Amino acid sequence: MARPQSRFVCSECAAVSLRWEGQCRTCGGWNTLVESIAPTAQGGRTRSGFAIAPPTTPLADAATVGDEGRLPVGIGEVDRVLGGGLVSGSLVLLGGEPGIGKSTLLLALAGSVGGKVLYASGEESVGQIGMRAMRLGLREGGAIHLIEALAETSVERIIAAAESAQPMLLVVDSIQTLTVDEVEGPAGSVGQVRASAARLQELAKGSGTPVVLVGHVTKDGSLAGPKTLEHLVDVVLTLDGDRYAGLRLLRSSKNRYGSTDEIGVFEMAGDGLREVSDPGLAFVEPRTHGAPGVALAATLEGSRPLLVEVQALVAPGGQTNPRRTAAGIDPQRLALLIAVLGRRAGIGLTGHDVYASLVGGLSIDEPALDLPLALALASSLRDRPLPAGMVSAGEVGLTGELRAVSGLERRLREAARLGYRKAIVPRPASGRGELPPALDDLEVVGVETLREALAAALIAGRPEPALAAADRDPTATRASR
Repeated sequence: MARPQSRFVCSECAAVSLRWEGQCRTCGGWNTLVESIAPTAQGGRTRSGFAIAPPTTPLADAATVGDEGRLPVGIGEVDRVLGGGLVSGSLVLLGGEPGIGKSTLLLALAGSVGGKVLYASGEESVGQIGMRAMRLGLREGGAIHLIEALAETSVERIIAAAESAQPMLLVVDSIQTLTVDEVEGPAGSVGQVRASAARLQELAKGSGTPVVLVGHVTKDGSLAGPKTLEHLVDVVLTLDGDRYAGLRLLRSSKNRYGSTDEIGVFEMAGDGLREVSDPGLAFVEPRTHGAPGVALAATLEGSRPLLVEVQALVAPGGQTNPRRTAAGIDPQRLALLIAVLGRRAGIGLTGHDVYASLVGGLSIDEPALDLPLALALASSLRDRPLPAGMVSAGEVGLTGELRAVSGLERRLREAARLGYRKAIVPRPASGRGELPPALDDLEVVGVETLREALAAALIAGRPEPALAAADRDPTATRASR
């Protein structure tokens, strides 16, 4: 039998080359060309060389109505992120840092599907999988009898086992441990990862069985393997959070069958991951209420409003270049707010070290976090706490103006439900709507500029530190010296 022809594929841009080169000619990346097997072109041709027309299917016959083509996994937070469940024949990639709980989540998912599941692991033995299943309590509910375990790294053998068992769901942990016989190179290499995912995709599309793959995360936070792997799969899920904290977040960065805005919240416990169905106060630390540099942000993740605690610390800088450290916040956004505070609101932070973070290991990029972060920075600099029971949300522009954010009424309803009494939000421009009315005991304060927000938020009647008076006008301070 003739040896399959190989091609060299760039792991960054997927460009194909007939031979290996040190630099990709398309994207310019160095050492990105990896050998892979080229697909044969003889399977769909006749002896005369003309292609055989494949059978076609009317789209009206193939389209499903509503969620009939989905398989609910039985875990509400996972179904929320997936958009209602797993789609028949879909290929799902779950990534995360080592020890974050990927295998624990998937084994719990396998036990909640309600049908036969094939769990193929290339990292653990069958006995180790059984021990984890016992810890998760799958034997008590009888779900352990529906799971068939397989310790295997050969893709061909895993596919053969799946075709024989015909499971409702196939879980592969992990894609970096699999090998394809026709591809040279060790397990985890770009060629092996790409070929293994392609074979499993053929299985999923041909049999209609959903396949869930586990992928490792590199040091820079991206999924290991070629970038084309993320393009190959239908859904890309990420389980993140502080591994030393209790909360875990399940996000979707790609979903061909639903929204990518939803998040699932879990709590790590001794018996596995538990759902947090009402995470309204999960990212708020009650012990820090009333402390300077603490603000509450009314954020919106998909359709779910969350209250998140923003903490900031401003300290005198003893170096030529002050430190700017952010955890869970975009550092570029932090630098922009520092500049706007100094230029438009009289809060000079140029010579100070600034530290900002979100409670619970959360990471948020939405613009509504601008106003709470700015209030936390001003509160820390002036050593004044913000009013108790106050939340805020709003985007800050370069001129110091505040811009409206989407879903404001939904955010305020969540704050009112949790007992907060005051909210500072941007006032809509004339002709662009009105402020939401007061909800229960929640007072809604509309402001137009960042300076107005600071005046409405900072507690009056307390002596202002001498440091803050100098920071309001750094130029005048230098002139007096």
